[in-house]
Amino acid sequence: MAMDVLVAPLYQGSEIASGNRPRMSMGLGARKALLSCGNTSQLDPARTKLTTIETKRIIAVLDETIHKVELITLLSAAAYSQESLEGLWDEDTIRAVREHEDLCNGLLEEVNLIREEEEEVEEMGEDELQFQLQEHKQRVELLKEEVKNSARNTLRIFLINIPAGDVFRTQIVGRSEEAEIFLQSLFDFRNFVFEKLLTSPMEEKEKVEFMNEIILRDKKNAEMIRDLETQLAGTIKSRDTQVEKENFVIRELKSHLHQVLKFSESHLIRTKQEAKKQQKAELRASQIRITKIQQDILMLKTQYHNLTMENRESEQGLRKKKYKLETEIENWIQKYDGEMGEKQAEYEELDEIYTEEKAQLAELREKHKVLVEEFVQIRDERLISSKKKLEAEQEMTLMVRAATLIQAFWKGYLVRSLLKSKRKKKGKGKGKGKGKK
Repeated sequence: MAMDVLVAPLYQGSEIASGNRPRMSMGLGARKALLSCGNTSQLDPARTKLTTIETKRIIAVLDETIHKVELITLLSAAAYSQESLEGLWDEDTIRAVREHEDLCNGLLEEVNLIREEEEEVEEMGEDELQFQLQEHKQRVELLKEEVKNSARNTLRIFLINIPAGDVFRTQIVGRSEEAEIFLQSLFDFRNFVFEKLLTSPMEEKEKVEFMNEIILRDKKNAEMIRDLETQLAGTIKSRDTQVEKENFVIRELKSHLHQVLKFSESHLIRTKQEAKKQQKAELRASQIRITKIQQDILMLKTQYHNLTMENRESEQGLRKKKYKLETEIENWIQKYDGEMGEKQAEYEELDEIYTEEKAQLAELREKHKVLVEEFVQIRDERLISSKKKLEAEQEMTLMVRAATLIQAFWKGYLVRSLLKSKRKKKGKGKGKGKGKK
């Protein structure tokens, strides 16, 4: 596909891989079909601008891709309009475009040569021709790679030299139809992605419900088609019955005509026999009878011809009616196949998005599991630390209490010792006073 995009714009009339070139389906075809079916307000996003950096980067990448494709698809017209661009481009740019054109011409010549050799191989079947065919196919693969590289280099020149790229886009016209279809598909895809990025989960749910409603309508349409097919089968059956009846009438008329002819022949023989006996008397009467019989035969032939023409006209009318019904049924089937193809493509895109979101959910679950384990570990460490701190506080409290008790006992001991010494001193003083007296 990438090879066709690079080469086909240069030669719009070429038939390289035209049978294998995929048709780019319009990305908004399914949306237009849906919009024509019912209420379109359910498909419009509530927001009109992107708010996150990731979504803006996605749209920026798509815009850059579209810009590159616009430049690549104009190389065809640039190859045939180099004289008008000589004053607007530098020599390197013109040389790159010419080299790309030469590579594409060489590739087309090799492809045409391969086609001729394939025809010769089919006719003659020689091993030498097959070997040459394989060599040319290998050369075509190499030329394809060179064309790809040349296209990339030319694109880099226009991306680096922005004024030249602007001149390229504004001055050059004549993009191929396939390139226009591809660009339109890219624009549609960009709009589709932009709308998806603007759509919230609730809006997505509403869209799914709306799609389910469309599917239900489609089922009803399928039932209606089956009913129409049943009616068509009944109509065809009644037509066949009518044709069979008309054929039976034709056979009866043929049998009657045969009997009339047979009767006329026998009557003619009898008339001749009687004419021999009564030739003179019955000659005039026999001639009258013969004339009358011939008129009857002519009238019967005329009636037979008229009936045949009437039946033929009736058959043609029935055939036209049958063809009209078959055409209508075929149109319904094609329309149904187109709608189902578009819905299948949209379903595959939604399935891819669902798969990506499921993978992201699994990754987030793994991260959540790791964070939970870290949280449990930190909580256990904090619990152990708090327990140690509580034990240290309790131990400190006991130590303070013990020190307080020890200090109290010590102070009590000192007070008691002091009191005892004072009492002893008082006792000694009293004894000395009594002795003096």
